[in-house]
Amino acid sequence: MTGQTTVRTAVRVHGRSAQRRALRAMLDALPAHGGRLLLAGEPGLGRTTLLQWAARSFRAGPVLHLGPGPDANAHLTAGQLLDTLRAAAVAAPALVCVDDAHRWDAPARTELARAARLLSTADRVGLLLSVASDRAVGPEFARLPVVHLDPLAPARAAALLDDLTDGVAAPAVREQLLAEAEGNPALLVALVRRLSPAELRGHRPLPSPLADAGVLAEAAGGVPTGPSAHARDLLLTVAAAGEASDGSDADADAGLVRDALRRLRPAPGHGPGLGPDPGLGPDPGLGPDPGAEPLPEQLVLAGDRLRFRSPLVRRTVHATAAADRRRAVHRALADALDGGGHRLTALLHRSWCLDGPAPAPASADRLAATAADGAVPASHRLRATAYARAAELTADGARRAERYTAAAEQALLAGRPERARPLLAAARDRAAPDAVRGRAELLRGMTELRDGPVGDAHQSLLLAASLLAADDPAEAAAAALAAADAAWAAGDLPACLATLAPEPPLRAEHPSPGSDGPAAARTAAVVHDHRVGMRALLEGRLDRAGAPLGQVVRRSRTGDRPETLLRSAAAALLLGDVDAARSGGARALAAARQLGSDALVPQALEYLAYAELRAGRHPQARTHAEEGLRTALRAGQRNTAAHHRAVLALAASIEEEPDAVARHVAAALDTARRHGLAQAAALAQWAAARADLGRGRPFDAADRLGLLVLPGPGRGHFAVWRLAVPCFVEAAVLAGRDEDARRVLTDFADWAAFGADPQAAAQLARCHALLAPAEHADALYRHALDRHDEAGGDFERARTALLYGKWLRRRRRPREARGRLGTALAGFERCGAGVWAAQARDELRALGAAPRSPGAGAGTPARLGRLTPQQLRIARQVAEGATNREVALTLGVSTRTVDYHLRKVFAALGVRSRLELARMVGQAERAQEAQAAQDARRAGHQEKTGAQP
Repeated sequence: MTGQTTVRTAVRVHGRSAQRRALRAMLDALPAHGGRLLLAGEPGLGRTTLLQWAARSFRAGPVLHLGPGPDANAHLTAGQLLDTLRAAAVAAPALVCVDDAHRWDAPARTELARAARLLSTADRVGLLLSVASDRAVGPEFARLPVVHLDPLAPARAAALLDDLTDGVAAPAVREQLLAEAEGNPALLVALVRRLSPAELRGHRPLPSPLADAGVLAEAAGGVPTGPSAHARDLLLTVAAAGEASDGSDADADAGLVRDALRRLRPAPGHGPGLGPDPGLGPDPGLGPDPGAEPLPEQLVLAGDRLRFRSPLVRRTVHATAAADRRRAVHRALADALDGGGHRLTALLHRSWCLDGPAPAPASADRLAATAADGAVPASHRLRATAYARAAELTADGARRAERYTAAAEQALLAGRPERARPLLAAARDRAAPDAVRGRAELLRGMTELRDGPVGDAHQSLLLAASLLAADDPAEAAAAALAAADAAWAAGDLPACLATLAPEPPLRAEHPSPGSDGPAAARTAAVVHDHRVGMRALLEGRLDRAGAPLGQVVRRSRTGDRPETLLRSAAAALLLGDVDAARSGGARALAAARQLGSDALVPQALEYLAYAELRAGRHPQARTHAEEGLRTALRAGQRNTAAHHRAVLALAASIEEEPDAVARHVAAALDTARRHGLAQAAALAQWAAARADLGRGRPFDAADRLGLLVLPGPGRGHFAVWRLAVPCFVEAAVLAGRDEDARRVLTDFADWAAFGADPQAAAQLARCHALLAPAEHADALYRHALDRHDEAGGDFERARTALLYGKWLRRRRRPREARGRLGTALAGFERCGAGVWAAQARDELRALGAAPRSPGAGAGTPARLGRLTPQQLRIARQVAEGATNREVALTLGVSTRTVDYHLRKVFAALGVRSRLELARMVGQAERAQEAQAAQDARRAGHQEKTGAQP
């Protein structure tokens, strides 16, 4: 008797923020008008939980729960149902919940759906239905708005697990539970309930398989079945084929399924959806065979692929089948695959034909050898499955650990760290050789580097380097360099330098058996040079860093391995060669995609985004970061996703999107704080400060940036603070903190002299101009613009032109100022820097020019038109919350001048407080946005119709 863990009810709903927003919107609107929503999701995803949450959250009136009733033959008509619903909402709005509406019989469902359609918005009834999506949603519900439930994201599933267990699960057990549950809350609960307290804490081995037939059936709400023996065989065959699927959908080739079923049931006769019927015959275009059974409702046929609507149901069908029948199906699939170019898949199915859990060395060796054969066409996902199955069939502990490690590596390359972690836990074997243990630690460290605390990644990678040193020096050097990457991400400069300690000179080594000798030697040289150059750079020996890092860039020009190309992009970024960084990143991206290495795609996009950002091409950086964020989240790489969010925040900080900046900054900092990502945190904080500076809030910007760039123990990440210095100097000067601005310029001058940032020389001249007396500032601004012309990049040049134009206007040189400001406005508009373009427009208005701003015109309240350009600028800044002193510093005037103009503004607009002023300016901005939208629609209509304005 092992006992069970008592699972307490989760105290809150985990995740589901989008679904709860949709429900909340309907609930909040019920006092005014009715609404209808259909919740759809596979079994176990929490439809009932969300209905209960909605019922608890509704306070405006009664809540009714409708069921099919005890008498299956007694049906209410739609009219009777409608009368019942309206009667419930006579005195107050009512919420009506119908859980599992798919379980009602067909006539009852028809009447329920008809009643839902007949409800009007005036009825003040909210109808909330839920249906399971493991089968097709009935056509009667097709017109209802649908809210879909997806599996929980890894972080949300982990939070639910901690909530269920009070956080007592051992780390290895926790990883395996999360991997087995695949984001399904009900399955996670059932898995935890199955374990004894000792198993949950890691004191006893876990049962195998962890998700057995009973657990899966409990989570799925029963054992799925078909209407006939043929249908049941079809379900099992598709489920078994999905066990060795190459894709993420665990689908199956319809022709393979048909062939396997014929071998399984050689007797004549049509099965469900088989033979010459829709899509499963030799010709996919053939029409339906009247004599064939319809396809089971749990399956869907898309082209020539069959798949289950629900992954949980597929697993349940496979696990709950009788063992002899399951083995027969796998044997039929293996026979059907033999000789068809699917050697690895056939071997997998043969291995699942074996009786019992006893080791099978011959089968294990064939599987492992075939999985290792690069000439055999197979995805990383399929190779991971094959290696894991080979490990299960291996008796020798060291060999088993080696195969589990290989499986974890393939799972990582497939972008599935949630699968790699339990495989690495299974690979732990003290009897394994150091080389095997070192390889496992290397993979564990790389997993944590992309999706875990980077301090833990650093220690794992150092251990890997130590274990690998004797048997594989090249791999040990790669592990050490990866450990330096982890320390870099954490902002731990001493640890980074210690990890990059001088190593023996690179010497020619005999390549390991089976390796590509020249490619391996090239990779070893790249790692060595990158290590030497990186250390020199961090030690401040900038003159010694250029040569080895340049070698890394040059060596990678003829390579095609994504890992080497990524090193090339990283080295180019360190050198400030953004063109080489873009080239290396683009080639790494193409190579990773060609190899199907989903784990490397987000990193390649990260380097591309950073290169575009450093070049001042913010729209391109945003495009790469948006794709990188999607791929990182799909691959379970939260750390990489945090870096992409930081890039998105920096890109949005120059646009008129303060909400987007705040959203990306908050998301990046959330991961950065939990995983120790100092670099991502510094980039996000820089983005927030730059947004403040762009919106005329220099005090806030200087406060944020001071924490990043000023000398002292709290200075920000060593690779980021220099990049933020120009922003800090500008903000500090506007905030009256000239001495703080001067404190950082010496270090920044050294950085500019190194040449790693093409904009740094021009930015340095701009900073000196901001701090210089009037007799020197003019020449410094002109020098900065000349250096910008050499470096390129619209945004930074436009910022310098804007500051120069402001300086000229304050010196009463309006003609020169207008030229500089016009140039700045054009540059900002060209690179999409909307918030900075607004500053340039305001400056031009102050000179009496009238640049047309997007949306300006009829939508602006007439009273704002009474203000002078200077008064309008002051009104806008006060409306945003700036004090008179902050406005004065931003505009370069005295506080008394601001006081004078503000009194004129109040009198002209007829307002008596700053709050009223803010309200009026806000109305004006909303009117401008509405006008802009109307103009855009009109322009789009003219473009489509050819109409002339």
